[in-house]
Amino acid sequence: MRTHINLGRRGEEAAAAYLAKLGWSILDRNWRCPEGELDIVAHDGAAHVACEVKTRSSARFGDPLDAITPIKAARLRRLAWRWAAANGVGGTLVRVDVIGLVAEGDGFSIDHMREVC
Repeated sequence: MRTHINLGRRGEEAAAAYLAKLGWSILDRNWRCPEGELDIVAHDGAAHVACEVKTRSSARFGDPLDAITPIKAARLRRLAWRWAAANGVGGTLVRVDVIGLVAEGDGFSIDHMREVC
């Protein structure tokens, strides 16, 4: 279990570093409300972006982005609206992206899917 948690934390750190390299501002990490959690909330220079981070130790069981089902996407959208309301940002100004990471040696391969919902 600890290995799984550590992998997830490393993945979130790598995702945040990736977004920072893109020039994005990280606004929130692990933001929680009664309905759930957003891994990363950032600003890409034009819009607020709620980022779901999916990390896998390998692609043996499929691409991490495949874990985003329509039900999960709808939940992420609701969480993005909640974050926007809590932070005084109009809900239409927040999009949802997913960042999939697969461990490769000491690092990760990163796949970034924009506007999943």
